[in-house]
Amino acid sequence: MHTIEVDFDVFKALTARRATEHVTYNDVLRELLKLEPRLSPNLTEGTDRWPDDWIVKGVRFHEGQQFRARHNGRLYEARVEKSALVLDGKRYDSPSAAAVSITGYAVNGWNFWEFLSRRTGDWKLMASVRKGGLT
Repeated sequence: MHTIEVDFDVFKALTARRATEHVTYNDVLRELLKLEPRLSPNLTEGTDRWPDDWIVKGVRFHEGQQFRARHNGRLYEARVEKSALVLDGKRYDSPSAAAVSITGYAVNGWNFWEFLSRRTGDWKLMASVRKGGLT
């Protein structure tokens, strides 16, 4: 691991760009420099990477992977297509944006959506893979 020195104003600006405590300073810098997110090997299954995979907060969901959510007694289904979550023909870059389109109010998409795990064949809450789970 390398270290770099930054002054207080740079540190404060980087900290302000962290959406949650799970977003690292390295993630912020990679985004600012327009670099691909760096994926930890324990966050993905296998080494296959397709250009249409959806990568969110360092977690990879594969093209065609299925998602579902229940709200007010109704089941909603979505899937990964061309690097986004597609719900009723509309593309969403974040799980929360897709969730808000259903609920009409702010909601944490990681706690709203389940995905069908290619590894286990079980439905899992997205939040279960935020810290090192496998999709």
